[in-house]
Amino acid sequence: MYAVIMAGGSGTRFWPLSREKMPKQLLKIGSDDTMIQLTVDRVLPLIKREHVFIVTNQGIAVDIETQLTQRFGGSWDRNLILEPEAKNTAPALGLSAIHVNRIDPEGIMVVLSADHVIRNVDAFLACIRTAEQAARQDYLVTLGIKPSRPETGYGYIKAGEPCREAGLAGVSRVERFAEKPDLKTAQGYLNSGHYYWNSGMFVWKVRTFLEEIERHLPLLHQGLMDVQKSIGSGREAATVRDLFSRLDPVSIDYGIMEKTDRAAIVPADIGWSDVGSWTALEEVTEKDASGNIISGNVIDVDSIDSVVYAEKRLVATIGLKNTIVVDTPDATLVCSRERAQDVKKVVEELKKRRSEEHLTHRTVHRPWGTYTILEEGERFKIKRIVVHAGAKLSHQSHHHRSEHWVVVSGTARVTNGDKVYDVHTNESTYIPISAKHRLENPGRVPLQIIEVQSGEYLGEDDIVRFDDDYMRHEQTGRSPLPDLPK
Repeated sequence: MYAVIMAGGSGTRFWPLSREKMPKQLLKIGSDDTMIQLTVDRVLPLIKREHVFIVTNQGIAVDIETQLTQRFGGSWDRNLILEPEAKNTAPALGLSAIHVNRIDPEGIMVVLSADHVIRNVDAFLACIRTAEQAARQDYLVTLGIKPSRPETGYGYIKAGEPCREAGLAGVSRVERFAEKPDLKTAQGYLNSGHYYWNSGMFVWKVRTFLEEIERHLPLLHQGLMDVQKSIGSGREAATVRDLFSRLDPVSIDYGIMEKTDRAAIVPADIGWSDVGSWTALEEVTEKDASGNIISGNVIDVDSIDSVVYAEKRLVATIGLKNTIVVDTPDATLVCSRERAQDVKKVVEELKKRRSEEHLTHRTVHRPWGTYTILEEGERFKIKRIVVHAGAKLSHQSHHHRSEHWVVVSGTARVTNGDKVYDVHTNESTYIPISAKHRLENPGRVPLQIIEVQSGEYLGEDDIVRFDDDYMRHEQTGRSPLPDLPK
């Protein structure tokens, strides 16, 4: 079996904690591990590490690699499949299928999402094993979640007749897919006992899946065959970009599963949640005696059935009812629980305004450490930079800004033009515009510096990288499909 983990989403309904460059799958939600780390860990009892692939975008690929290396060790570069642009799930899974097909055309492809919570892992693995048996008999299998309430935020799947083939006990054919219902319809689905939430988790034989793409999405299939022919020729990345640029976005449900006659369902009672909005926290976090979920630096008086999340700043709430309050250093959300799904509308408005609050947090995580924007104004920006022991930033230059570094703690090894020298606590150094430079922590404790930037343009995209331990200077030319193991 081969796992394909979808990890390219931006988690807009979980704003302001989730941002485009630090989405939900990279966050710790109800656990000491991030969601991508938990997802990979969940499948390793069943699937070899070298058979676990993560589909993501270039913007967060390095962060995913870093988190997986921190949690599991080794390099994860060969486990990443990169989408050139977001075109929904069908093109991404088609690209993944091409890669698995190169390794094993008869292989079983397990499709998972990187931002799901599954509390009963043993039951989950048992469902995957059952689905594997059906996939080997050329079914396209989906895991249907046994509903616990009349949920209007999920699509539904109606289970039909049981599959009669030997060894497929507990597997049924899919009778139909249903869109997100209103409350009355959802209650009817719950009462019938035949409807399940559409989890977005699938299991199929890669050869069967590609046959169904050829049947139902012929333009996608032809493009995938062009990609397959281009592998190893030096044209692969350009061929994939060209294919995605020509495709209309299409989901795997609409493009394949709703049309195929091979769809089957395995009911899954696994303690599942997609943590799709702030109200879903109640499925992964314990409530207090008043039905509240309180996290962080919060003082609450007499609130009920509310979610209050705070980071460093103190948040005080009094007498709230069915309310969500989320406070981060640069953005605060206040809304009624009933409108939690509409948080994505705030993100849409931020994009229209071209505000950075939908892209990044004030503290930004990098493979080498973090930086926090402390203050900024016309022609200046002040950051706190923390570099992990033994780590270093890229060798780089800037066209529009100079930088002044003051070491607060630790020792900085600085490359400044042709000079390499150490800067100690309470010492400083100056980096002129256009100078090739690098910051490195040669010590065993974190290095902390204050950086003062000044110039006519202070955007993060004013970086020319010449060398980088994390290969970010090569990202634009990176192949979408990982090399096959040597």
